[in-house]
Amino acid sequence: MPLEIRETVPILRIFSVEKAREFYLDFLGFQVDWEHRFDERAPLYMQISKGNCRLHLSEHHGDACPGSTVFLRVTGVEEYQRHLIDKKYNYLRPGLDCSWETAKVMEVIDPFGNRLRFWEDAKP
Repeated sequence: MPLEIRETVPILRIFSVEKAREFYLDFLGFQVDWEHRFDERAPLYMQISKGNCRLHLSEHHGDACPGSTVFLRVTGVEEYQRHLIDKKYNYLRPGLDCSWETAKVMEVIDPFGNRLRFWEDAKP
């Protein structure tokens, strides 16, 4: 039977649930799909999503290394970038890199050093 990969979901390491919520939910506009803890004092593991993008955020030691990069192919990056700038988030004002011939790129860095690279093809 051939392997069928149906979805890829990156795991990103977090160290503060409060900072993760502020960045991913309040700033970027993701929503929480579900949360899991083995008990009330255990680290949090949660799934968030925005459109077709799903990310797992984990406080668990060993789940992922801080400083990872997730590549997101998108449309509407200029409008999204303006929307983020208008929020006046205290810790980040993402720029838009239009120097690529093939794409417009916006990169954001979360409070834990993980990067989300929003890439829109110049010629759809």
